[in-house]
Amino acid sequence: MSWFASSAAFEAALGHLPRPDAKATAAARARQASLTKPAGSLGRLEEIAVFLAGWQGTPQPMIELARAAIFAGNHGVAVHGVSAFPASVTAAMVGNFSAGGAAINALAAAAGLDLEVVALDLDRPTADFTIAPAMDEAECLSALTAGVAVVRPGVDLLVVGEMGIGNSTAAAALCARSYGGTPAQWVGPGTGVDAEGIARKVAVVERALAFHADAPLTPFETLRRLGGREIAAIAGAVLEARRQSIPVVLDGFISCAALAPLAAGVPAITDHCLAGHCSAEPGHIRLLRHLGLDPLLSLGMRLGEGSGAAVAVSVIRAALATHNDMATFAEAGVADSL
Repeated sequence: MSWFASSAAFEAALGHLPRPDAKATAAARARQASLTKPAGSLGRLEEIAVFLAGWQGTPQPMIELARAAIFAGNHGVAVHGVSAFPASVTAAMVGNFSAGGAAINALAAAAGLDLEVVALDLDRPTADFTIAPAMDEAECLSALTAGVAVVRPGVDLLVVGEMGIGNSTAAAALCARSYGGTPAQWVGPGTGVDAEGIARKVAVVERALAFHADAPLTPFETLRRLGGREIAAIAGAVLEARRQSIPVVLDGFISCAALAPLAAGVPAITDHCLAGHCSAEPGHIRLLRHLGLDPLLSLGMRLGEGSGAAVAVSVIRAALATHNDMATFAEAGVADSL
């Protein structure tokens, strides 16, 4: 896993992003036009099928192996009381994932997802990013590489999710530095903090932005200064998936915020991504607009863990079922005038 051996290698990878297969995309559109239904009558399902065709390089894409990769990390900024729960909950929830008792376990099974949980140095939180970079260069590269490691050959679809007490504060800081706006426009309740807790989060993000104001505004520097190990791992996984032309389903605010520093400079990084849902975290819809992504679902979810993305996979499977299994007008002997 030497692809992220240096920050320069990471930045260089952003400059060499594969594109979807134009011939497969065109063939998939032609197939959609030949199916026994009025053109466009299946709405987003048609778009999803064509999207997957382009990235899989075949007119009739399939999902034989779909993986949900859930990354966990702890944040030094949690010392400021930005979460409704203590940092120890991160490790407890990782244990629950391993025991099969979490929402993502149930939802992954329902969606036919292979589940992989990657805990990243939970006993060693990142630094408090109001007074120091969250990670040094080696730590950030290590986290990025941990994300790369889950994208193994044979994966047809990758779902990314996270667990980490304090990470909605990190996500807000990443978004504010990447896209501007006030911290109050990006900060939300996260795990369920009250108005006083939100005010603390806003103040923390303000201090962090001020502390790092003179730092280079590059994807890597923003990620290592204001992110977390699990957030960097998501960025690494998404970038490696792009290198392998594997489509990705993003989860909520934190998962999408992992791409904010990358997408602010290289908007095309999200071209192989689907937004599984729009979460109840108020900054998420704002972030999705910046990323140019239209969420598949809006169910008021705000759990994280990849849960919203896992639910969306069932919609994606439905899109492929109609695309691949419906008869064409010719096969059905139906006039193509619907």
